Amino acid sequence: MHPAKQDHETQIDSAAPAGQRFEVHILDTGERYTCSGSQTLLAGMEALGRKGIPVGCRGGGCGVCKSRIVRGDYHAAKMSRACVSADEQAAGVVLACRVVPRSDIEIEALDRMRRCVTRHLAPAARPPSHLT
Repeated sequence: MHPAKQDHETQIDSAAPAGQRFEVHILDTGERYTCSGSQTLLAGMEALGRKGIPVGCRGGGCGVCKSRIVRGDYHAAKMSRACVSADEQAAGVVLACRVVPRSDIEIEALDRMRRCVTRHLAPAARPPSHLT
């Protein structure tokens, strides 16, 4: 495991009971994965073990993992306002590297994250580009 990833995961206090696990559904691809209440959504995506999951700084400063929480409760740690404005955050836009689930989650990838996670889909299965 990458040392920065290990350090980052332990910095977010989710207040979730130890060992609690939640299902995360990536709406763009239909993929589902399990994420612990102490694991960031990005770390859970990486655990899918496939190419196309964009990973940048893992600290909320680069914006590579920008996503929108469509449904579910979560805890978001501090994120750069250069990447996610206060208005965006109020609308559920987050950086997946700074969010841990508190319930089952539905997530929609945005911007570069969307392009990366949908790259492996057949053209007919890709979400319309006007949604990015």
